[in-house]
Amino acid sequence: MTRSSLLGQRALALGIGLASIAVSLLLTALIILAVGASPLEVFNKVTEGIGLTPTGLDIVRFSGVVNFWIPLMFVCTGLLVTFTAGLWNIGVEGQMMFGAVCATWVAQEVFLPTVIQVPLEMLAAALGGAFWAALTGLLKTRGGVHEIFGGVAMNNLANIFSIYLISGPWGNQGGQATPPFRPETLLLPISSEFRVSAAALIVMVVAFGGIFLALSGTRWGLELKAQGHSQRSALLLGVPVERNVLLAMALCGFMAGLAGSVRVLFTYGNLRPLVSGGIGFLGLLVVLLTGTRALWAPPIAFFFAAILGGSTRLKIALQLDQSLAGVVQGILVLMVILANGVRGRLHGRHPVQAPEASASLEAEEAAIHG
Repeated sequence: MTRSSLLGQRALALGIGLASIAVSLLLTALIILAVGASPLEVFNKVTEGIGLTPTGLDIVRFSGVVNFWIPLMFVCTGLLVTFTAGLWNIGVEGQMMFGAVCATWVAQEVFLPTVIQVPLEMLAAALGGAFWAALTGLLKTRGGVHEIFGGVAMNNLANIFSIYLISGPWGNQGGQATPPFRPETLLLPISSEFRVSAAALIVMVVAFGGIFLALSGTRWGLELKAQGHSQRSALLLGVPVERNVLLAMALCGFMAGLAGSVRVLFTYGNLRPLVSGGIGFLGLLVVLLTGTRALWAPPIAFFFAAILGGSTRLKIALQLDQSLAGVVQGILVLMVILANGVRGRLHGRHPVQAPEASASLEAEEAAIHG
């Protein structure tokens, strides 16, 4: 391919990407007009909601966005691994919830100094999430259950289990939540105004950096990429596909468990139903948009966190439902995916680089060995 044709393709891809964003903004504006509001006023209220005011940055509101971004980035970091390996880890919500349950158990039953107690709670949550995800991996590799169906089932089980604990053995608030955790078991904020957990932020940055290096600069990362493109070809190249499926799922669950620990140890200070708050599903959208390009995950995740954070002002100021933020997200994701499809067709290749959703691992192995 010549340099001029390569530059032409990049310019075309950039143009299609910008056009998709412009179309999504136009559709969003039309929807806002249809409900009787002004798009400009909605934009102003959303920016106020994330802390950007005419007089400067409102640090309290901005910290709310960062607090949502941290667990979202934990989830995205894990999903980068499973997406690279060609796996749809729909069960990431359940892995967050089970991680939160494990952190809650340690917070309620273990009494140690804070410097040991909090890391132990986060480790328990991470291992719990890894265990929950590994069960889905085992269902796939040994039971022939596709990870989508296995993940949905595990999500329901985690949700039911947490509700049982909250309404039964651990609950005393009418089944709404567990009692508040002791102060020494909680993650502490940086300050009374900037209420962000420095420990959670540092762990998230280190985890993301480690996963980025593992995927981009190690043999294991190359194996996952080969497996993500084609399990059949990966097996022919000698890649241990089954081991990588289990490892990728467990690593993603590890990250999801950490996200769950942040929700119960910092955001809420106790365990409550659906403690994940939809962050797992939102992480799937973010990573789908990145196309497994890891460096795009932090800004896109922050953008989504900002939209959700800012939308809290809509109901108060404009009497608009907060779910309008979800509509905006959905339109944006749809337009970007359509743009990927257009680019793929123009370049003569499959439009979406996504995990395989058809043949099971056993079918691939049978095709090779049989």
